[in-house]
Amino acid sequence: MARHRIAALVAAASLVPLGMSVSPLFGANASSATPSAALTAPIAPRHAARAPRYSATIRITEHGIPHITAKSFGSLGYGSGYAAATSSICTLADTLITGRGLRSRWFGPKKKYDDGVSMNGSNLQIDALVTDLHNRHVVEKLLADKVAGPGSEARAIVRGYTAGINRYLRDHGRNGVTDPACHGAKYLTPDAKPIDVWYGVYLANLLASTGVFVKEIVDADPASIDDPGIPDPGIPVAADVDRDKLLAGLGRDPKSGFGSNATAIGGSSSSTGKGMLLGNPHFPWRGRYHFTQQHLTIPGQYDVAGASLIGSPVVNIGWNNNVAWSHTVSTAYRFTPYEYHTIAGTTMYLTDTGIHQLEHRTVKITVRKKNGSLGTVSEDLYRTPQGYVIDAPSQFMGWSPLSFWAIRDANAEQLRTIDTFLNMGKATNVRDLLRRQDAGGGMPWVNTTAADRNGDVLYADHSVVPNVPTSLAQRCMTPVGRVLDQVAGLPGLDGTFADSSCKWKTDSDAERPGVFGSKNLPDVVRRDWVMNANDSYWLPNPKSPIEGYANIIGCERCERTMRTRMVSQYVIDRLASGRKETPASLRGHEHENRLRAAEVMRQHGDLNTVCDATGETRACAVLRKWDGTSNIDSRGTHIFEEFVARLPTVPLDLIDTVWATPFSAADPLNTPRDLNTGNPLVVKAMGDAIAYLRSRHIPFNATWGSLQVAGDRGAPPIPLGGGTGDSVGNANALASRNPVQNRDKFRPITYGSSHIQAISFLSGGRVDARTILTYGQSEDPTSPFSADQTRMFSKKQWVRFAWTKTQIQRQLLRTIQLIGS
Repeated sequence: MARHRIAALVAAASLVPLGMSVSPLFGANASSATPSAALTAPIAPRHAARAPRYSATIRITEHGIPHITAKSFGSLGYGSGYAAATSSICTLADTLITGRGLRSRWFGPKKKYDDGVSMNGSNLQIDALVTDLHNRHVVEKLLADKVAGPGSEARAIVRGYTAGINRYLRDHGRNGVTDPACHGAKYLTPDAKPIDVWYGVYLANLLASTGVFVKEIVDADPASIDDPGIPDPGIPVAADVDRDKLLAGLGRDPKSGFGSNATAIGGSSSSTGKGMLLGNPHFPWRGRYHFTQQHLTIPGQYDVAGASLIGSPVVNIGWNNNVAWSHTVSTAYRFTPYEYHTIAGTTMYLTDTGIHQLEHRTVKITVRKKNGSLGTVSEDLYRTPQGYVIDAPSQFMGWSPLSFWAIRDANAEQLRTIDTFLNMGKATNVRDLLRRQDAGGGMPWVNTTAADRNGDVLYADHSVVPNVPTSLAQRCMTPVGRVLDQVAGLPGLDGTFADSSCKWKTDSDAERPGVFGSKNLPDVVRRDWVMNANDSYWLPNPKSPIEGYANIIGCERCERTMRTRMVSQYVIDRLASGRKETPASLRGHEHENRLRAAEVMRQHGDLNTVCDATGETRACAVLRKWDGTSNIDSRGTHIFEEFVARLPTVPLDLIDTVWATPFSAADPLNTPRDLNTGNPLVVKAMGDAIAYLRSRHIPFNATWGSLQVAGDRGAPPIPLGGGTGDSVGNANALASRNPVQNRDKFRPITYGSSHIQAISFLSGGRVDARTILTYGQSEDPTSPFSADQTRMFSKKQWVRFAWTKTQIQRQLLRTIQLIGS
């Protein structure tokens, strides 16, 4: 331990900026200076003609975790921005460039942008949408809105955050950035403005709505001779629709999900008599939506720690001394499509008040040409009063001579997200947490699961949801809109009445028009336990199903994924053994790496029966001896993973499904079950899985850790436990998506388990905080904090997060005193 601490201190000291030249952040003309710093010396700006506006202390503890102390929210943001730039300047700069609509200028118009979650397209497409947002002054108008806009503390922390980013660039300069991804980049200039950060926040709000349809918005054009947009004859039949394909087009790809787990244990089920929380968001390991950790303190006023997405000055998932919370992506939709009937051959459409002309908008985007010079490209977008027109024929929402679709986006109408998270950090218990969340009115697309010191636990989906009661949907859906609802749960409404009888409703307790108020959103507070793993709100605990809410929020009495069943089963099995959950047992579930699908399929020897039917004796011998987990030393996990990936997902006529016993709402955590050993498609899936592994020259008895390794930028091939979530039933969900590192390996990981926190409230006002940031605090591969936590994650180890002053002092590596404006 002593050798480890000395090495950490040496590594930290090497990061202190001594005598670096200063050069300009996201523009071109700025002067240079030469600051200096020591381990505990104040870092003040060289040119300080006026009194400093901000003052913050950043204490860096083991693993590069910043603990920021200040006397105001502005100064707190100042330290947060500086710390975020220290760990993630390249992605932070990229996020601000995206928010300015300047990707084509810096990176070229044809290169692809993919935020790792939903928004993807060419740089030109992204810039076209963002530029139009700027031209419409969308964020500026929200900032001026006293209802939908941010409060004074949120504005202050964002201003400080922006100043902190600029300060970092002034201190280091573009050539002082050590991350090779952006070292020396000309866009690294200290001229970020608060509006840039706010546009970044706004785009994050649109992640599950407008952000899904960037290409469909920018490429939407009226029907013409060259592109008549003539739909297939007739209305699609719901039974004939490829549900998975439709969901993927709506940003809900079942094979590439965006999700998380969270379990909260209450006082009646915990050994402490107090609340405990295990939270594990499944997010990208790099890019716009990866987390960094931070601890924010205003002495006597504010004290909260946890993780923040890039560009967020506030803690998104975390804890304070009395309550801990985590988030999971909600099933609720954030938008509704409206179908409008057109006047053939025109861009006019019909409403109940008469004929209206589509708003035709043209944007000009600066692009970098192949020779490096700059030019201008124009793009057209179209809008109705409800929102942008889309052309999405694969989702049955194409622009035809007879009709077109536009989407109204509830998250496009608010800028309250920073307020919401900031004020959750002040909560005193789970009920107060929910009250503050509701008052913020800006929880964009996630559920909340929480536990408090009193022993109460909370599950709630009080996110931003269009106020479309099921009765309104039934009255207003068009024929195609009804198919969308039947297949995907998304009601397509009649645009003819979008401003009258089919307009979103407003609840008396809602924070603003058009969204559901808290009384019409699901929640439950219990004393035993609750959980969520991205299925709908219906079953946070099998003893308390939640029912009676609008269909647009999610389904009721519907099948749960294997991951949901596994997360629940961990707690069920522990309590069924006669033992309560302890802090150690709860966090231990994270690394048990049980696979619920395997447990269910192995009942009655069904999995072995299916394998034996293939005649593949060597592979089946391995599968028979497999320990049924996804630990790094498990042998056979890859065979099971590939088998499940090939199982039929849609029942076919005259052929039974995968399961002999179908789902029952009366027994939702134990059905479906009984693998259908007589289904030839099930046997074929096993045979194809084995043949695939043979074609890849993957040994049947290979250990899982030799095949599944870290795959994020700069990562060594560190073996990882865990695996596929929803279908296989692994709570420690990991996925390989566009890996940039170790691509010679079978499964290089770039997505999944991220900021994992196990928080337990103890007697005497104490908090036991264990965390792991699976990909490390720094995205810079040259940093000692790039892969240190990945190695710990591989070994099933936890970081003892320094929460108290004494703990911080014990783990302290260096201190930065920031003073500036």
